Amino acid sequence: MGFLDVILGRSKPVSPDLDRLFALPSAAVTLQAAAGFEPTGLGSVCFASVEGGTFSRIQEEARSLLDGSVEFTQDAYGYTWLLAQHPPEDVAGLVNDLHAVNTSLEEAGFGPQLLCSLVGFRDERQRPLALVYLYKRGTFYPFSPKEGGGEKRDNPLELEVRAMLGDDLTIEQDLARWFPVWGAPGL
Repeated sequence: MGFLDVILGRSKPVSPDLDRLFALPSAAVTLQAAAGFEPTGLGSVCFASVEGGTFSRIQEEARSLLDGSVEFTQDAYGYTWLLAQHPPEDVAGLVNDLHAVNTSLEEAGFGPQLLCSLVGFRDERQRPLALVYLYKRGTFYPFSPKEGGGEKRDNPLELEVRAMLGDDLTIEQDLARWFPVWGAPGL
């Protein structure tokens, strides 16, 4: 950080730590024991779209890296989502795949395009919940859309999950950064 950055109040962005993803399996156990949320076996990585041959190369690398068990979709905002699937009890394997994809994209020079990764959960009432990792912040937050259509969140559940997982994950403290990921694959 330079002298002008200090004077103008600019701060150095947090360096992402992809190894924080490896805390998700233990957080999944806590979430299951404390609130009855079971892993769905679905997880995804979101990144700003890459055009042309580069995107084709990324798709092929991801498919070979994950033994073909991957799907790509594009959302209404133009972001690309990679969806990985594992048996629900294999959260560690799912996290390994998400970490490998993130690392591969970062090493290929696409780190600035990475936005987030998420792992999906459901409880006995089939309420959806995702633990979202913000790549640029190095933090997690819970996201739970309400059932029944529309874009409404279950804020009390999200805050409850935040309290449950405070010892397991680095939770994003700024609630304004708990961005909704409506329709995210894996949710």
